[in-house]
Amino acid sequence: MNSPDSHLTETRLSGREVFRGKLLEVKQDTVRLPDGGEALREYIVHPGAVMIIPVLPDGALLLERQFRYPLARVLVEFPAGKLDPGEDPLTAAARELLEETGYRAGRWRHLLNMNPVVSYSNEQIGIYLAEDLERVAEATPDHGEFLETLIVSRREALAWMRAGRITDAKTQLGLLLLEQGW
Repeated sequence: MNSPDSHLTETRLSGREVFRGKLLEVKQDTVRLPDGGEALREYIVHPGAVMIIPVLPDGALLLERQFRYPLARVLVEFPAGKLDPGEDPLTAAARELLEETGYRAGRWRHLLNMNPVVSYSNEQIGIYLAEDLERVAEATPDHGEFLETLIVSRREALAWMRAGRITDAKTQLGLLLLEQGW
């Protein structure tokens, strides 16, 4: 029996691993197209990630500044990080918030999952709202991770996004979710 999407679905015929790094795998598959033809698909396999929208008791937001090598500049972002193998996303969110900022949240809420680059990656990012924040320790970023935290009002963060100062897509989505009352 055909699925209602069979006229759009591609089927994997064969594949190979092009590269395996510490974080990512690059794969190349040959697929059968809906019209019977064949094509190559190259894509990145990612372990998954989380992003945290940390809201302080007064409503201000906890953001980070971090150098991002592919863009060769410092970006302003919400805290985020990859999932460890088999790790529950909420556990990862709490771990990343504590490691990167030294804060714990008294209340957590999963807002949604996003796929940031569907054209060439299977990455999925779980977005969590963290409220009732309490500073409990000094930040302890991972080895090789250098960042600084900053506290910004929602209004200021939205203005930074509109001015092009916040260009990270997951952070932009988080700000828009807040603005819409999620």
